[in-house]
Amino acid sequence: MVREPRTEWFEGQFFAMIFHYVYVLYSLNHKFIYVGYTRDLRGRFQKHNKKEVKSTSHYVPLELIFYEAYQSIEDALRRERHLKTTKGRMTLKSMLRETLLKKQNRLL
Repeated sequence: MVREPRTEWFEGQFFAMIFHYVYVLYSLNHKFIYVGYTRDLRGRFQKHNKKEVKSTSHYVPLELIFYEAYQSIEDALRRERHLKTTKGRMTLKSMLRETLLKKQNRLL
């Protein structure tokens, strides 16, 4: 089942598109990459850094290094699943090579 993009009233004047985000966080202290999905990117990022997310609580501070926005939840979840595979992680590391090198050099 494919869903159409949702819209909502914004300040009673116009419609705003609802996006689904796939994001990548990097642990500054542990050289750890985390891939996740959310509809509220700012809120989810804050929860990660407040240690409210069990899977990343031991890796704070975390930095948002990449995200993609999708209109379809199915597309976003498919992308998240792919990026969590070995091949997907290799793709991420290749795509973000310069960013990751800068982060790692900063720690030295």
